[in-house]
Amino acid sequence: MTKQPTLTKADLIEEVLRVTELPRKESETIVETIFESIIDALQKGDKIEIRGFGSFRTRQRRGRIGRNPKTGEKVEVPAKKIPFFKPSKELKDFVNTAATQSEAAS
Repeated sequence: MTKQPTLTKADLIEEVLRVTELPRKESETIVETIFESIIDALQKGDKIEIRGFGSFRTRQRRGRIGRNPKTGEKVEVPAKKIPFFKPSKELKDFVNTAATQSEAAS
């Protein structure tokens, strides 16, 4: 099985550099600001909606009794908020169109 390529934050910075031709430091600031804004909004309990891409929000996960895999003893797992991303219909369509086109090219 071949390893799937991964797009990293550094790759996003390179793409901003390429498209905008801004200095590296400004490109890094742009990418960092976007991620920080999303994180700050989620910490406040806000929902982030990016038209044509999707939405981010938090979901509450109930507390439960888990098991320590090493010892087998029961452990209480507290309730917590988890980030949740819901892709837009457009994003799903883009992904499926790209997958169909690459399969047809094979």
